[in-house]
Amino acid sequence: MSNREVKQEELKTEHSECGGKYVEMVKKINDNMPCEEEFYDLSELFKMLGDSTRVKILYALSQGEMCVCDIVELLDVTQSAVSHQLRLLKQARLVKYRRSGKSAIYSISDDHVYTILSMGMEHISE
Repeated sequence: MSNREVKQEELKTEHSECGGKYVEMVKKINDNMPCEEEFYDLSELFKMLGDSTRVKILYALSQGEMCVCDIVELLDVTQSAVSHQLRLLKQARLVKYRRSGKSAIYSISDDHVYTILSMGMEHISE
């Protein structure tokens, strides 16, 4: 029996301290609960947003595509620091790049990243 099945059996037989008022809701949530791997991936995404330099890079790229040297100048940090953070953001699929001659031009990977940034900014502005 899997952990989820054991948990469902426990929910059927146990009552919460509030008289079982929320048992059905708890069962429904449990039935639709994402797997551990999905929670891990989500927490890794939020870890990427836990560094102010990475968030600044994402914000800059949300305004338009840029090369590393432009980001270095904008943020006033070293080229190696920007390259390191871009590598992490690329691994997390938050940014992408294309080649233009010898340069790599970075941009936000998709609309989800724009949404995450704009919702975060809206939330802290309230």
